[in-house]
Amino acid sequence: MASIRPATLQDLESITAIYNEAIETTTATFDMQPKTIEQQQKWFEAHDDRHPIIVAEIDGQVVGWVSLTAWSDRPAYDETAESSFYVKQDFRGQGIGRQLKQSIIERAKKLGYYTLIARVADGSHASLALNNEFGFVHIGTMKEVGKKFGKRIDVHIFQKMLNED
Repeated sequence: MASIRPATLQDLESITAIYNEAIETTTATFDMQPKTIEQQQKWFEAHDDRHPIIVAEIDGQVVGWVSLTAWSDRPAYDETAESSFYVKQDFRGQGIGRQLKQSIIERAKKLGYYTLIARVADGSHASLALNNEFGFVHIGTMKEVGKKFGKRIDVHIFQKMLNED
């Protein structure tokens, strides 16, 4: 069982390494080039109390993270956020993604969000299953909107209404 806590700037190197691993080996992100610490620091600093980053830690090692990001910069979307999570490859399948997803849903409710959105690339079976498990509903598919590893990929959009729990 991992301990779950808010991310700090000291976690940035681990967060970046986990994200870069996903860039290089999965379709969980459509980024194509690994990120530098400087690039990720700008991303980190763009998050605030309303858009938290949370990490999972085992024996002092950050093994996963989750974040809330504004769905849109238009004010009418202020009660909607997108959740994203990544787990270090060696720690997948151990329930860490589940812990992170549960934590960010609870945090989103406390922050007054009305709905969460998750985008999941076709083939990301663990992410699809986890979103289903937490009551995210498939609301649409964007056909072949990404191309990675030489393959065109659909992206599924899921939504969770937080006021229905």
